[in-house]
Amino acid sequence: MTTKRLARLAAADAPASGKDALNAALELFNRRWTLRILWELRGEDASLNFRALQAACGDVSASVLNQRLAELREALLVAHDAGSGYRLAPQGRALLAAIEPLLKWAPRWAREVQKASA
Repeated sequence: MTTKRLARLAAADAPASGKDALNAALELFNRRWTLRILWELRGEDASLNFRALQAACGDVSASVLNQRLAELREALLVAHDAGSGYRLAPQGRALLAAIEPLLKWAPRWAREVQKASA
């Protein structure tokens, strides 16, 4: 499991290389619904309870959402407050800042693909 791998990488006796850490993060992001959950929690004041997050994600089942949220909490990307719900943790916010250039690149790429296929 990815979060256990991340924990191993963080252990004092096993310093993580950039490549190892990136591979572990990509492994986590590759799990179905993970990026969508993070995306739905992106708002500055976004905090969603379980049902609202499930509705925002569309077709995700309750069991899969529960599993992904547990993984994201263990990976320190999502936090849960009993009164207000789920929100991005500081590391989750840092992740969104890190992928901001991708958000700017994606529309240009999509237009190029669209032109090439026309």
